[in-house]
Amino acid sequence: MLKQGLHFKLLQKLSPQQIQLMKLIELPAQAFEERLQQELEENPGLESGKEKSEEFDEQDTDEFDDSGSEKIDAEDINIDEYLSDDEIPSYKTQSTNYAADDDDKQIPFAAGITFHQSLKDQLNTVRVDEEEGAIAEFLVGSIDDSGYIRREIIDLVDDLAFIQNVFTTEEKVTHILHSVVQKMDPVGVGARNLKECLLIQLKVKKTTKERVLAIDLLEHSFDHFAKKHYQKLIEKHRTTETALKEAIVEISKLNPKPGSSFAGNSKIAEQIVPDFTIRIIEGDLSLTLNARNAPELHVSREYNNLLKGYQEATTKTKSQKDAVQFIKQKLDGAKWFIDAIKQRQQTLMATMGSIMNYQEQYLLTGDERKLRPMILKDIADEIQMDISTVSRVANSKYVATPYGTKRIKEFFSESMTNDQGEEVSTREIKKILETVVAEENKKKPLTDEKLAAILKEKGYPIARRTIAKYREQLHIPVARLRKEI
Repeated sequence: MLKQGLHFKLLQKLSPQQIQLMKLIELPAQAFEERLQQELEENPGLESGKEKSEEFDEQDTDEFDDSGSEKIDAEDINIDEYLSDDEIPSYKTQSTNYAADDDDKQIPFAAGITFHQSLKDQLNTVRVDEEEGAIAEFLVGSIDDSGYIRREIIDLVDDLAFIQNVFTTEEKVTHILHSVVQKMDPVGVGARNLKECLLIQLKVKKTTKERVLAIDLLEHSFDHFAKKHYQKLIEKHRTTETALKEAIVEISKLNPKPGSSFAGNSKIAEQIVPDFTIRIIEGDLSLTLNARNAPELHVSREYNNLLKGYQEATTKTKSQKDAVQFIKQKLDGAKWFIDAIKQRQQTLMATMGSIMNYQEQYLLTGDERKLRPMILKDIADEIQMDISTVSRVANSKYVATPYGTKRIKEFFSESMTNDQGEEVSTREIKKILETVVAEENKKKPLTDEKLAAILKEKGYPIARRTIAKYREQLHIPVARLRKEI
């Protein structure tokens, strides 16, 4: 049975302007430039660069009569809200001043052939029949960016039959792999695993006693070698510790990823453009915003002339009224976008300024041990903004410091209490752990339990499992894999 009734409901909805602002805040400098260019292309009511210096009569900004229109009211369009006689927008001067040559320039990249194209070009220099050529080309296409063929030969035989309509055998594919593909440059390409990759590189070198032993180690004791069971290797191959060390040195000179070393690799280089710059001036920290985050934008003057023409017209047609409605929408969009950029700049500067003051000692000295424990809530409470806003700034922005370009998120860390009851940053503990591992005796590397005991002696009571977690975050292998002879 259907019923009608009244219900009260309290809802909170984000306005389009708020959504636009949040999306702009999380964009780094380069992505922000792309978004700015997109807005300039889509909204003809928005222009970049300084405004032309023109004189306007007061009547230009007066409200005009539009009594004959049902869609446009005089109070709907107030040109004062959109236009400014200033040559430089006000929000531009609120952050900092920049000269024209402060803008970062584009870096040209040299074009080159790709890794796989280089391999295909080498195939043209090999004399093979049509079937062998098809197999070799298919094998080259199966090589990944590291230079390996990760699939089994039987699977490649099946793919050749179904995809290329080439019916062959495992023996023939293996022969083409060894005699053609694995003879290409860079040496080691086309290997099916690390062991085969290293052996290919060793066998093309000039024969020496060290390389002979290295080949023997890889062919017959690869597992012991990978796990660094050096004593077992000495006993099994009846060699000395010195000879084993020389063979390991030869293996360490090899490239485990031949594909990644391709000199002509044309992958696009990633360029980090810092959103902020922190300098030390006379012992004090100075924060500036990248000029790319402070574009010069203003509302189009041409649209003002269109409105003026509509105002002065004695007769107003429906098409003219539709045009004025379109102009109003574009003017509103331009105004909202400029306001969003202004708020974006204020948010970025407020957030980074708070972070800079919080980590003042670290930024003045560069000593990571002076990083204070800091979480998103600390900064959000100080600048009286939501945690999600601080997170948007921290996750995607970079800052240039006297000690290199840092991701803002790196300044945040959890805290723990030392034996004196003081709160210290986990970054400080990781730095000490890294130092202890670097200074250990590599013939007898320290286990996680011993590392925990050493840090406890230094005043940091940490469990062994926590040491293991920090070690993995620092990309430090376990003690057995850090062992050297």
